[in-house]
Amino acid sequence: MTVMETTGTSTDSCAGPPQADRRPDGEDSYTISEVVAFTGLTAHTLRWYERIGLMPHIDRSHTNQRRYSNRDLDWLDLVGKLRLTGMPVADMVRYAELMREGEHTYGDRFELLEATRRDVIARIAELQDTLAVLDRKINFYATAGRAYEQEKAG
Repeated sequence: MTVMETTGTSTDSCAGPPQADRRPDGEDSYTISEVVAFTGLTAHTLRWYERIGLMPHIDRSHTNQRRYSNRDLDWLDLVGKLRLTGMPVADMVRYAELMREGEHTYGDRFELLEATRRDVIARIAELQDTLAVLDRKINFYATAGRAYEQEKAG
């Protein structure tokens, strides 16, 4: 069962835009090496995500090989986005646990994501300040460099 199936609703989708390389639902059984190719994650990372509870139970083939679904790929896409926000792994695991617990955790999930959003906004502001400093320095050196070249030529 995937994280999304445990919520009992299809409105809280992890899915990003459809990806052409994916198989249709129902035919979506991917090996760990195919998931590595899709996500850029290592097999070690995928197994670690499963071990720490960040990934839901992953189906297995008759030979006990992991078989991932489109929903699992969607979940991994969301996890990747959460990683980019700087969300700690413990918070991502907590979010996954809340997803599995069901709809009564909507408030907790909201709070967790809202706090992460505030952190992202603060980081964006810091980066905008940093970009402004870089722009000033670049403009200074562009102007100073032209002036130097003109003095040297003249």
